[in-house]
Amino acid sequence: MEPTEKKKRGKWKAGESGNPNGRPPGVGEVTKLRDSIAAHLPEIITQLVTKAKEGDAQAARLLLERVLPPMKPIEQAVALSLPTGEGMTAQGVAIVQAVAAGILAPGQGAQLLTGLGSLARIREIDELEKRITKLEGIKNGNAQ
Repeated sequence: MEPTEKKKRGKWKAGESGNPNGRPPGVGEVTKLRDSIAAHLPEIITQLVTKAKEGDAQAARLLLERVLPPMKPIEQAVALSLPTGEGMTAQGVAIVQAVAAGILAPGQGAQLLTGLGSLARIREIDELEKRITKLEGIKNGNAQ
């Protein structure tokens, strides 16, 4: 074989399938297994319910996990008054004290502190932008 000659890859053209109809639905092993289980499903569920009633914790857990969705904790909204004019540190301290006093749930306190931190970064960016604008004005001879 000469080095300039390339091998042909496959015998099908691009976009052409060797099996255009594909595998017929329902012939796979998984489908056969599911069909077999589905045929016995009412008896399986009855057996699980019976075992759960007899005290089988595993059967009860399996039934409950499949029937009832897991419960998620819900935190109630709380009105919280934060100090104004005293800076963000005082607001952060007020949030931590509210969590310690049981007024806020720990998750709510953490979310508020995260939001306060984000707000602090936004304020810092605003202040830096103002300073840069002022410095550029001074440099260009336009003192403000």
